[in-house]
Amino acid sequence: METHQLSYFTAVVDEGTFTGAAHRLQVSQSGISTQVAKLERELGQRLLDRSGRQVRLTPAGEAVLPLARSALATLDAIRHTAAEFADAVRGRVRLGMVMGCSIPPFLDAVADLGRSHPGIELSLHEGHSDDLQAQVLAGSLDLALIGYAGETAPGLETAVVIDEPIAAVVPAGHPLDRPRPPLAGLRGEKVLCLPRGTGIRAAYEDSCRRLGLDPRVDLEAASPTALLHLAERGAGVAVLSPSSTQGSALRATPFTDAPTHARLGLTTRPSPPSPAVRLLHTRLLTALRPS
Repeated sequence: METHQLSYFTAVVDEGTFTGAAHRLQVSQSGISTQVAKLERELGQRLLDRSGRQVRLTPAGEAVLPLARSALATLDAIRHTAAEFADAVRGRVRLGMVMGCSIPPFLDAVADLGRSHPGIELSLHEGHSDDLQAQVLAGSLDLALIGYAGETAPGLETAVVIDEPIAAVVPAGHPLDRPRPPLAGLRGEKVLCLPRGTGIRAAYEDSCRRLGLDPRVDLEAASPTALLHLAERGAGVAVLSPSSTQGSALRATPFTDAPTHARLGLTTRPSPPSPAVRLLHTRLLTALRPS
């Protein structure tokens, strides 16, 4: 049994005819027919019913098909893995990034890809999470780091890398600098938050609505860093995730009753990615998910 025999067999099933498979694979129809027949002789079973206009699977073919697909996928993964070690992966990757992202492991992984695989052409696009999801669905982006609350858009596959509660970010000694303050404690305070289309903002607004509160925002900025600087200067209470305050003197106290968490996730289409996209996706997951 040879790999190309399995490839020819699955192609005939996918196309429905030997002619269609030959056209797709750029191989002669007689060559495909000969190799599929040879595979059947080696297995001792007829895999395809050729009696009609469209080729159909026999019961044996039905049983063999998923195994053939699995074997081909495994061989493909082996080739790509070996190529990655040889720095031979090439291609184009269009990566989306949520507005204001400054996560060091994410940026490190993106920068390292260019050094380790110069044959990969990487483009980086910054935008709001809702827009990034739409671009991944439309195929103008290959994958994106998005912020969201609840579920992502139908048709996407998203791997969660961060799942955190929303928190009041304030200087030490502020009235909300206490364990587990209620979301209603924001009444009378100026609220600083990220724009709509970000996971933090969605989690904040959804939590307020669930609690019957007004999801008021007095000042918004696209960058968590800008919100931290404003909060340091007494401009108001920043609503962010606790991890946003790393390296800051501010205090982050999660709201005790906010039911909706803010998430960061890597989102892609379910179709098989190219080797270059798969390589970056794997590296980003490794970098962003703590071991």
